[in-house]
Order: sequence, then structure tokens, then C-alpha cells
Amino acid sequence: MRTVLITGASGGIGSATARAFHREGYRVVLHYCHNKAAAEALRTELPNSELFRADLSISEEVLALAEAFPETDVLINNAAVSLFSLFDLVTPEQEKEIYDTNLLAPVRLSRAMLKHMLPRKRGCILNVSSYFAKTGGSCEADYSAAKAGLIGLTKALAKEVGPAGIRVNCVCPGIIRTPMNDRLTVEEEQSLMEEIPLDRFGDPEEVAAALLFLAGDGASYINGAVVDVDGGI
Repeated sequence: MRTVLITGASGGIGSATARAFHREGYRVVLHYCHNKAAAEALRTELPNSELFRADLSISEEVLALAEAFPETDVLINNAAVSLFSLFDLVTPEQEKEIYDTNLLAPVRLSRAMLKHMLPRKRGCILNVSSYFAKTGGSCEADYSAAKAGLIGLTKALAKEVGPAGIRVNCVCPGIIRTPMNDRLTVEEEQSLMEEIPLDRFGDPEEVAAALLFLAGDGASYINGAVVDVDGGI
């Protein structure tokens, strides 16, 4: 049985991804930080899944997560925090949180997990970025920059560890119906929808399906790819 470790598993995309991998017979490790109730409910829903709490903005806790599950076959760096603010008003505390969680945590966790994957000469790392990494988002400059860093990490790391049989890929979700987008007004939703050729927001399950495919044998020759799941926006 293969093991998948999903960071931010209590969120919208994270929980949908956990369910998708569980249906395919994976042993699922559910990471969470703040939303204990949702994480525990998900563990109850998915028999044989495991729960681990860690604050990914703290490097020591990132390392503890990696050491707790050295047998991980698929690492999904999904956990993220959002920040909607004018660039010049972002506080040092907000700046630290956005980069520590959205970029440095995946860097640190991938580095720690590779110490276990490289000797086995197999494994898969999947990074969840954002379409803002490519287009930029007004009042979301730091979020966009951190997510863009994940694309650079994906492409560089794929070249470095590919010869060892480890694939690294990335998905860039567009506007997905998750709690992260609850701040949008009806007018803002309508305006955004007009930019999407498919004329709707995406569902978390559609991002999960892309991640499941990239982790599977059907994607065995896909490495260093950035897959857009954005309705063509």
C-alpha cells in the first residue's frame, strides 16, 4: 500500500484530495494546523488514515512531520494561507507567515522527505501553486510571489531528482470553490466568472483528480510539469 502525505488536508482542496487518494487504496496521512475538528472528522470518514498536527511556519515542526512518516511515497504540498492586502500595508508578521507557509514549508518538507525517497530511488512530490503565480493578483502580491516560487522549485527539483526516479510536478488551480474564496462578493464572483471560458468556478474534486493522476502510473513520464486547473482563465 502506497502512502500519501497531504499538507493542509482539512481544507477544501486538501480534504477532496484525501478522499480521492483514499478511494484509490492509498494510506493517507492528514496534516493540519488549526482546524482540528475538520481534520478529526476527515480521519473518521477515511478508515486507516492518520492525523498529524504541525505548524508549517516553524521549521522544526516541518522536520518532525517528515520524520514521522519516512515511508511516504507521495508528498503533496498543499497547505497555504491567503493574504488580501495592499502591498505597502503588509506587516512583517503577515509577510513572514505567507512566505513561511506557502513557499518555505514546501521547500523544507521536500528537502526532508527526499532524504528518505532518494535511497529508495522512487517517490513523487506534488506542489499546489495558483494561477496567480502566472498572472499575479492585485492586492495579493506576496501570495502570488510565494506561489510563483513553487513553480520554480518544481521545475528545478524535477531536473535534479529525476535521475533518481523521483518525479516533481505542480498544479495551478484557478478560482476554486473553497473557504479561501468566501470573501468574494456576488459582484466579484460574477466579474471573475466572466473571465473564465468554462463560465464557472472549479470544484476541489477537479484539482484532486489532477493530483491523483500526476501521482499515478499513468503519469510516469510526466516530470517538471505545471498543470493548469483553471477553466482556461
